[in-house]
Amino acid sequence: MRILAIGAHQDDNEFRCGGLASKYVKMGHEVRFLSLCNGSGGHHLMTPKETVARRAEESRSVAAYLGIVYDVWDIEDCTLVPDLATRERLIRYIRTFSPDLIITHRPNDYHADHRAAGQLVQDAAYILTVPHTCPDVPAMKRLPIILYYEDRFKTPEFRADLVFDMDDEIETKLYIAHLNESQVYEWLPYNDGYDDVPSNEQDRFEWLKGMNVTAETTDAEILAAGRGYAIRFARVAARFRRELIEKYGEEQGSRIRFAEAFELCEYGRQPSEVDQATLFLAI
Repeated sequence: MRILAIGAHQDDNEFRCGGLASKYVKMGHEVRFLSLCNGSGGHHLMTPKETVARRAEESRSVAAYLGIVYDVWDIEDCTLVPDLATRERLIRYIRTFSPDLIITHRPNDYHADHRAAGQLVQDAAYILTVPHTCPDVPAMKRLPIILYYEDRFKTPEFRADLVFDMDDEIETKLYIAHLNESQVYEWLPYNDGYDDVPSNEQDRFEWLKGMNVTAETTDAEILAAGRGYAIRFARVAARFRRELIEKYGEEQGSRIRFAEAFELCEYGRQPSEVDQATLFLAI
């Protein structure tokens, strides 16, 4: 199977579906990350050109670590719009790869680039099968399944149609966050008003993790905790405990500390029993 994660920026895919991507690679599926923007806006000290080069190197490190292809388009940060030219570019890209599954943003989000990315995937979805649009690339025979990343926005509220245990992938999720060092140690702390990032590599990684989440850590403690990427990834399990128990059973579901959750997009193909068995139930 071929899986395509489409993020507005480098690190969007890593943070939201890096664990699922790692699982798919280990299962023998082909995974590709696409960042629609080039990272030019993601720093407060480097020039846009320097930031693009630095982020490209970080993405290459992520690709090598996960065993995936990672493509980055040349669109400047904070300029992505769901116009016809970009839609047709995306249609051609998706058709060329011909994924069975696409994972992307919901089109309601705090960031205009995120909203545009979700809208572009929605707008491209049905047209992927229309031969006379972008006829230079053969139309797909059937639509891919489309999933949305988990988020915390309320209008409308995210619906966790699929939840996956990520306890066995938490070190991978933390490490690929760590590989995006210009973001997690420089830009995002500056943007969020933090100035306590350690300079030592091991101390930085511990700072990145934040609170140590254990089997004894309660959902209430997780949901009340402050910053840190271990907490960020644990909040998904705490938020969707009921869905985890429904999927994995009371004994396992109640013990899961880390999870990823996704909402099914109604504009994509709806999963068949074969899709469920191949892509979802085995995880």
